[in-house]
Amino acid sequence: MSEPILRLHGVTKVYNRGKPSEVMVLQGVDLVLEPGEVVAMVAPSGAGKSTLLHIAGLLDTPDAGEVWIGGTDMTRLNDRRRTAVRRADVGFIYQFHHLLPEFSALENIVLPQLANGHSSSEATARAHGLLEKVGVAPRAAHRPAELSGGEQQRVAFCRALANAPRLLLADEPTGNLDPATSDKVFGALMDLVRGTGLSALIATHNLDLAARMDRMLRMEAGRLVAA
Repeated sequence: MSEPILRLHGVTKVYNRGKPSEVMVLQGVDLVLEPGEVVAMVAPSGAGKSTLLHIAGLLDTPDAGEVWIGGTDMTRLNDRRRTAVRRADVGFIYQFHHLLPEFSALENIVLPQLANGHSSSEATARAHGLLEKVGVAPRAAHRPAELSGGEQQRVAFCRALANAPRLLLADEPTGNLDPATSDKVFGALMDLVRGTGLSALIATHNLDLAARMDRMLRMEAGRLVAA
């Protein structure tokens, strides 16, 4: 039996610990994400979904509990090794594209690959291939300001997958788009995810989009429960 790509066990996060304003954001969260599985996480704003994604993606650390990626307990690694795992194995997508404005669509996908040690020719070829898959290849030389909102977000998807991660974490990836564009762009994301076979945890308010994933979880009182 294959090892889960992501496993959270008893993950707890408290803000302002010991103060009158203390907030228990996560209360012993458990989650198992299998290889190739795409899971929706549905939660209202302020429920802790972004905190959970940051912990799962090694951008933050839990106050208690364990975060396992590919069979390794990340909470036992030092910062250097956690950073290496994050750069190699985890891709992030946010509600806003966060593309670098001074670079073209293609360059935005090439740069993270160069930072990870890939050659320029290899990185460029992969960037072109990803842009082809999401239908934005004709716009490869355009800067973000010259792209539509849907195009910007599809380029952001490609950038997140540039280094061929095993785990994709997305926080409201179509939240800034109108319904028609959101549906089309989400379809492009799902095609990318399914085509590469990676695992994904996607936070969304959109129940129609969530229903297109393998299963749906709901954040409730600081824990994840089946929806």
